[in-house]
Amino acid sequence: MSTKAWVYQDDKQVKQHGADNVSWYVGWYDPDGKRRCQSCGPGKLGRKTAAKLRRKIAAELLEGTYARSNEKKTWKEFRDEYERKILEGLAPNTRRQIMNALDHFERLVGPKFMKSIRTTAIDAYRAQRRTEAGKKPESVVSRATVNKELRHLRAALRKARKWGYLVAAPDFEFEKEPKKLPLFITPEHFAAAYKACDHAKLPADQPYSAADWWRGLLVMAYMTGWRIGELLALSREDLDLVAGEAITRADDNKGKRDEKIKLHPVVVAHLSKLKGFTPKVFPWYRSEGLLMTEFARIQDAAGIHLPCSGKHQHTRFCHLYGFHDLRRAFATMNAARLTPDALQALMRHRSYQTTQRYSNMTRQLDAAVDALHVPEFLNKGKKA
Repeated sequence: MSTKAWVYQDDKQVKQHGADNVSWYVGWYDPDGKRRCQSCGPGKLGRKTAAKLRRKIAAELLEGTYARSNEKKTWKEFRDEYERKILEGLAPNTRRQIMNALDHFERLVGPKFMKSIRTTAIDAYRAQRRTEAGKKPESVVSRATVNKELRHLRAALRKARKWGYLVAAPDFEFEKEPKKLPLFITPEHFAAAYKACDHAKLPADQPYSAADWWRGLLVMAYMTGWRIGELLALSREDLDLVAGEAITRADDNKGKRDEKIKLHPVVVAHLSKLKGFTPKVFPWYRSEGLLMTEFARIQDAAGIHLPCSGKHQHTRFCHLYGFHDLRRAFATMNAARLTPDALQALMRHRSYQTTQRYSNMTRQLDAAVDALHVPEFLNKGKKA
């Protein structure tokens, strides 16, 4: 521990004024390698104080709880380093979400120095953020959105703690989210949407019809569980229609790993209609918003109009499915047909708990209902 911090006096001052009249100092190198010192006063009391301070600083340096060098470290310094070392290596969409969370925290809390970021600051941010206007008219930011931003912020501040910007990461409390059944496109609605693809107008610049493009996209999404980003990123080089296989690349999927999957013959049959010279199987050179608008056109033509219990001014999209609902449909419809391990592998969930939600809804709950006690007279009435 003595190599972490030391006690000393200035030799020149001692020669001029005597040891009893010169202050004792504690010297040490902080985690950034910068040499620091602190005066503790002269005489026996100063020496005793310096020895005590030396032990304290040495222990902090050894245990990683040193904080004295962080008193002047700013939020801007940390954020610049975090963006450079961490965020630049993430996928664009993930990086954008984290940047948004940091922007909201910076806007609402206005941290200047890192030492000011404590649990009270996190609670203040949470309280203000949940009252702000949401994306939909007459709505507020959803609890799920607030929690997602809090998770990004927690990860950032944990890194700040490891880098020595904070003595300790603040505590986080999350909003209580209502437990809703996951929305997924039903087989009846999928069939209706499939038929209504004839109403699609885009894409209109391919050697096949827009209807074939949409039917191929919807069928592959419904029967593979791939996310929309993975589908649009699928290259022709990674699709083997003869072997019935497709590869999702690490740069394009949430799991950050290359994976090859077998395709059902029905999927292969639909993809075989999308022959062309574009590098992507599903070329789309317009905005994501226009893609959703075209999907909405198909659903409107199919007569799909979902109920919306949200407390806000409803829009057209409140009553329609999103692309992720196709992925949920794959999980829900196949949970009873596959083992949990197989379903997790196909869904590429990082956490087994995510996959388990679908298994619980189908296999476990159905089995529980089948095993419920039924009064004998009801059973007799059923047989009659």
